[in-house]
Amino acid sequence: MLIARLSAAFALTALLLSQQPAMAETTLRIAMTASDIPTTTGMPNNGFEGMRFLGYPIFEGLVLWDLTRTDRLATLRPGLAETWEQNPEDNKTWIFHLRHGVKFHDGTDFNADAVIWNLDRYFNSESPQFEPPGSGITRSRVPLMGSYKKIDDFTVAITTTTPASYFPYMAVYILFTSPASFEKAERNWGKVATLPAAGTGPFRITKLVPRQEADLARFDGYWDTARKAKVDTVVLMPIHEVNSRLAALRSGQVDWIEVPPPDGIASLKSAGFTVTTGSYPHVWPWFYNIGATDSPFKDVRVRQALNYCIDRDGLVAFLNGTAEPSVGWLKTSDPNFGAPVNRYKFDPAKGKALLAEAGYTAAKPLSFKTMISSSGSGQMLPMPMNEFLQQNLKEACGVNVQIDVVEWQVLLTAARATPDSPSLQGAMSLNVSSPSSDVGVMARYFSSANFSPKGFNFEQWKDDAFDDALKTLAEATDPAAIAQATRKAHERLIDNPPWLYILHDLNPRAMSPKVKGFVSPQSWFVDLTLVSMQ
Repeated sequence: MLIARLSAAFALTALLLSQQPAMAETTLRIAMTASDIPTTTGMPNNGFEGMRFLGYPIFEGLVLWDLTRTDRLATLRPGLAETWEQNPEDNKTWIFHLRHGVKFHDGTDFNADAVIWNLDRYFNSESPQFEPPGSGITRSRVPLMGSYKKIDDFTVAITTTTPASYFPYMAVYILFTSPASFEKAERNWGKVATLPAAGTGPFRITKLVPRQEADLARFDGYWDTARKAKVDTVVLMPIHEVNSRLAALRSGQVDWIEVPPPDGIASLKSAGFTVTTGSYPHVWPWFYNIGATDSPFKDVRVRQALNYCIDRDGLVAFLNGTAEPSVGWLKTSDPNFGAPVNRYKFDPAKGKALLAEAGYTAAKPLSFKTMISSSGSGQMLPMPMNEFLQQNLKEACGVNVQIDVVEWQVLLTAARATPDSPSLQGAMSLNVSSPSSDVGVMARYFSSANFSPKGFNFEQWKDDAFDDALKTLAEATDPAAIAQATRKAHERLIDNPPWLYILHDLNPRAMSPKVKGFVSPQSWFVDLTLVSMQ
């Protein structure tokens, strides 16, 4: 009789549970600034916005960013490698100890063989899996890669071409794709992108419609159980026009937009939307094309002059306070800013005097073309901002600037070109927003060993004092020595400027009040696993 009553109770409970409504799936919809979906082979294009949304959420590196805090620059944390160290007998060699038990989204194992396969994909042009677009991106971010080898199934060694105390800050940009994805796609990277490709991250790609959307689903087999995503699905939409992004948020088409228009922020807040801002390692400059034949920027006085000619405070006001003035690669508040001779401010008289010394006067004005994008990762609002600068330079210092507008990926490709490349269309400067997060980035942007197309030194700028300071900090282990050398290096970036320093972005985003848990780290990247939908 007791058994019968228990059976009846269990049956009633099962019936009641079956009548409960199923938990609705939660979807987060994000409007990116890109004009197309970043590539989905495991090394996305479209700059750091590509890494932000189609990189780290799906494909991971041996080293990852800690994106959980707002009170400091993002630091490194273990990723697919649990630990790493420099070889005590060879300071050019780093040993990475891989994490056990990690699976790619397709169920295959992550191990040392997968690491070597991916490194060959990027750095070995003779390998069957060599991927030219992914290689170009990765080589420019890791220009010090020398050799690499498997030590055992869960240990690999990577040797750089020169000692680099900051190498882990470069390793963070090497992402790993399942070798099985390549085989499944008949060894065709174009097909890999449409499979889609398998990574090891907290999300997996489930749908791709070029220029429309990419869908990511939570990967329940993720190796880091404490960091599993809270939403079921993320839908990424490329909406490069700022007012279209604003309309998409207001109408409920999306839940989150990158870079809202500054003049719309007050009304968004009053309507109940969340607007986040925060300092992060970002500089919005013009790159001087110093290496081009007959470039006016070969003369340091011209480069310094423009840094005195621009009205940064006026541009900040134009942007409704969503940025701050930049007078160097680092912010003036950074302890490594140093004590440069030049402290740039809006001083048209000084700017015109320097131009006159260099031979540019009202009778013979400085004239050049700058290449900009219509939108893109970290580009803020490039069209109106560059129009402001164009007018500012003309009125303040008599400088004539012609603006050439191209698509974001075209601009990124141009930034890896040689100085007289036809792809530059005669441009003498490029407006490419850039990170200033660590010495590894400083090295790849400014070391004379990293002239384009090998690295990111598009300007082909060479400063012996800078290179000496960089060598010192690369070989040092003492934090005080590293800091002192970093300050000296940064002083040279200001007094012998390879860039026109304009602004530091404050990273504005606008979100529906339904979006919860978002953290705005001091980084170009975000942790989507923290986000939930109410």
